[in-house]
Order: sequence, then structure tokens, then C-alpha cells
Amino acid sequence: MMRTRPLKVALLGCGVVGSEVARIMTTHADDLTARIGAPVELAGVAVRRPSKVREGIDPALITTDATALLKRGDIDVVVEVIGGIEPARTLITTAFENGASVVSANKALLAQDGAALHAAAEQHGLDLYYEAAVAGAIPLVRPMRESLAGDKINRVMGIVNGTTNFILDKMDSTGAGYQEALDEATALGYAEADPTADVEGYDAAAKAAILAGIAFHTRVRLDDVYREGMTEVSASDFASAKRMGCTIKLLAILERAADGESVTARVHPAMIPLTHPLASVREAYNAVFVEAEAAGRLMFYGPGAGGSPTASAVLGDLVAVCRNKLAEATGPGESAYTQLPVSPMGEVVTRYHISLDVADKPGVLAQVATTFAEHGVSIDTVRQQGRQDGGGTEASLVVVTHRAPDAALSGTVEALRKLDTVRGVASIMRVEGE
Repeated sequence: MMRTRPLKVALLGCGVVGSEVARIMTTHADDLTARIGAPVELAGVAVRRPSKVREGIDPALITTDATALLKRGDIDVVVEVIGGIEPARTLITTAFENGASVVSANKALLAQDGAALHAAAEQHGLDLYYEAAVAGAIPLVRPMRESLAGDKINRVMGIVNGTTNFILDKMDSTGAGYQEALDEATALGYAEADPTADVEGYDAAAKAAILAGIAFHTRVRLDDVYREGMTEVSASDFASAKRMGCTIKLLAILERAADGESVTARVHPAMIPLTHPLASVREAYNAVFVEAEAAGRLMFYGPGAGGSPTASAVLGDLVAVCRNKLAEATGPGESAYTQLPVSPMGEVVTRYHISLDVADKPGVLAQVATTFAEHGVSIDTVRQQGRQDGGGTEASLVVVTHRAPDAALSGTVEALRKLDTVRGVASIMRVEGE
């Protein structure tokens, strides 16, 4: 039977995503009512700038006192799209204390304090849903938490930041340099005025922490995720990648160790073969490749950011949480029963592509090969090309290794830099997806 008393929703934040959530709640009110089994009413909208005109939102709903809104006593669900750590953390805790379940898109907060927020939700018998925190509109969090709950996930590898994928795609397809591609991304609204969180991998690392926790049923915080940005990726890196039949993507890679006793979580640029499904992900799209023991290989693909896509994920969570409210039940909470340690980056095993500037003279290649061998890193292929550089003669040496621990590769590179015949290490890039 349809319940007539509406479920009341408090919206914290009314920017690009929040305003779209409010619009959809209004324009699709009848559909939402039918899907949930009760009307859903926007009871208040907390903002910082009350004077700003917000089309389609009753000005009477606008408030700058988010705490008072949450303490009214009649709020059923809180939608938090403020972002950042504070005041979002305090407001979410206040919502739980006052009997409201929470839908959040706050990846930074969940990556840092997800365990504490889950504990608070469980203490009060409430829901914490956050599909929109990772990969925008792509249904990913709930399939991993629910659809794959009976399976064992061994690896997750994905493109989880649209800005960086747009930049790298432009560098690959047009030959543009990093700054030129970034300028285009900024002009089109894909990149923020300060793109640091995106291009240095912080955004992707927060998402990686959330996904690793879900995939491996263990607590992984942002500080556990190894991170490298993509600002040093160059046109010559793409040229080398193409010669190998690869392209370059900024990847989040989460892996369970072969013995099942630990996990790793990392974000960095990597070369991947053009035959890999992630290689064809273009523009600002996201895609996540999940490898599970029984289900096999699954790929989730779609727009990873933007007002409407992110609002779609928020509304999906809102419907689920409201249904739980009516059923006087809660959905899945935190699953961290394995308590697996997160191994350091030095223990990660993968292949590497190293570009060296060396003296163009006999014996250099043998010296470089010996250095690799001394550190236990086996060479797969070597390509050498001579060139005239200034008044002296130099050569470009490209080495692609077999799989080796990251610590061994780091030791090799440190030793190479000390060789008189090595003028510089131009780039180091991992090779993934093979």
C-alpha cells in the first residue's frame, strides 16, 4: 500500500550536483513516489550563499543553518553534496544522531573516515549510501557491495577520473602536449581552475581507497594508496607507447596478493595494450575493470562526473534508502571482516618502461644491462637510437623489463643515475593490463 506521509529529505549543498538533485526530485516526483512507495519531499536546502538565485527551488526551503535543519526531528534522509572533510563530517554525524539516513557523494571524506561514518550509521540503525562518490553515474559501488557479495574479487583496475582521461586522450589522439591538453580541458569545463586534485591523482586515490575497501572487505584509507600524478607524461612517452602497441592512462589498480594475505592499492600513469578494454575509453569517460573468481572479468563504463550523471547516482541511492526506511530495514554496511594489511608499493610486481639518455659509445648497453641484472630486474626488450645533442653525441635508450618488484626497479634506477654514461633518466612508466 502507498504511504501518504512523505519522506522528508534535507539537501546539504546546492551547487552543480545539488541543484540537479533538487530539479529531478521536483520534475520526477510522481515517478519517485511510485518507485519508493511514498512521496518524497524536499524539506530544506542548506547553502552558504542564500542570496544566489536557484531556479525551481522554493526560496523558503533555503537556509544557511544546516545543523538546525538536521535537528528538526522530521528529516528522514540527508543528501550530502558539500564535499570536503568539514563541515561535512560533523553534519553527517549529526544526521545519524537525529535519525536520518545519509546519501553522500563525498569521496574525500569516505576515503579518510569511512570506517567511523559506517560505525555511526550502524550504531543508530541507519543507512550510509555513496554510489555517487566513485565514477559518477556508473553503477559500481552497489554491484560490488551487493551483486558480487558472494564472489571473491581479486583485482580492480580502472579509469576513475574524467579530467585526466580527457587530457591523456587528447595527447594521444592529437599529439598535443600536456599543458595544451590541460588548457583545452579547462576551457571545456572538465578541469577546475586548480586541477591539482585531478592531475596529481588525489581524486583517483580517494576513489581507489573506497573501492579497495569494498572489493577486499578490509579497511583501506587514503593514506594507504600509493599515488603518482600524470603531469610528467610527455609526447615522447606516447610515441614509445605506440611503438609497443599501447596507450597511456591514469589508472587506479587494486590487487589481492596471490597468497590472499594482503592487498595493494595504487594510482599512477601506465601503458596498457591497445587490445585492453580500458585503452578505448575516450574523452572524459570512466571505466572500471573488475576481475572476480566466479564472475570472471566485468567492465563498468560511463560518464564519471558532471551534474546530471552524478545526480543520477545520488537519486538511485535516495530511492534505495527511502525503500529501506519504509521497510524499517537497512542496506549493507561496512564489510571489513578480512582486516588484510595493505602492502607497500615496493612489493608490487609489474613490468616497466624506462627511457634513458646515455652516452653514445661502445659498452654503454652492457653497463646498463649489468645494472639491471645486479638488482634482479630482467630485461625484455631494448631499443637504442643515436642522436646529436648540442656538441656531444648522445643516445636514447628504451628498456622494457619483465615483471619485477617495484623496490627492485627503484634500486635499479637509483644505480643507473650514478653511472657516468647515463646522462639522465627521462621517464619511468609501468606497463599494465597484459
